[in-house]
Amino acid sequence: MKKQSGLDKKIKRAIRLIQSAGKDGRIVEISYSGGKDSDVILELVRMAGIRYRAIYKNTTIDPPGTIRHCYENGVEIVRPKWNFAEVIQHKGYPNRLRRFCCAKLKEYKILDCSIQGIRRSESTKRAKRYKEPQICRLYGSKKNRVSVFLPILEWTDADVAQFVKERGIKCHPLYYDANGNFCPTRRLGCMGCPQKSDNGLCDFKARPNLVKMWLRNGEIWWNTHKLAKLKTKFRNHYEVFVRNVFFNSYDDFQRALAPTLFDDGIDCKKFLMDYFKINL
Repeated sequence: MKKQSGLDKKIKRAIRLIQSAGKDGRIVEISYSGGKDSDVILELVRMAGIRYRAIYKNTTIDPPGTIRHCYENGVEIVRPKWNFAEVIQHKGYPNRLRRFCCAKLKEYKILDCSIQGIRRSESTKRAKRYKEPQICRLYGSKKNRVSVFLPILEWTDADVAQFVKERGIKCHPLYYDANGNFCPTRRLGCMGCPQKSDNGLCDFKARPNLVKMWLRNGEIWWNTHKLAKLKTKFRNHYEVFVRNVFFNSYDDFQRALAPTLFDDGIDCKKFLMDYFKINL
């Protein structure tokens, strides 16, 4: 008898967990993001033979090619009440401490039971937060309670890469390098997301029009929210954007902004125009 590999055991455990989520014919939501872990989950669910709805909650700022990838995989697309531009108009710029965009665009209940592709190896924060493969999540109130199953919680990048290869899964184009090699360490996410290690700067550098979209809608928010608390710290919305993207603390931003004997400090609007080579 052939000895089972570590991945084989993980696959069997994942399928058993998925089948328990879909017991008694229950329809389960597959929280599909378009990323490699979502593709792995979708394949595992198909292998498990349960009833499901694969649902992509359109954030309106996911990387190019995500919608097409969803269609190619038969994934249902749900559109938010507000698009991301409207979120900025109503709430201002999201940052590491204010992730209101997630709640508006993708963290809401559709079905009572959900399967998600969260893995502990993705980050130290996730490793600390997620200890068990089944959790209960509330989206705003008790009536929006969801049972969440995490079948690949203990999978590594190597496990994902091996499973993708063995099952012949075609992942999002951004996971492949110029030579067509699959790169499991790459991450998909909202363009300009402040949770990224560079505060979204690489996305903004690659897509200057994205900067203009944020700033255009940030100006609407700034002009229509006269009593916004940030107005006690910042003179305009350009300063808010610069602080969020280029500085890790408000104190660092203040030191850079302050005039000295040798210069007048940063004019944030001019800085953004020069740095991203855009007209505002």
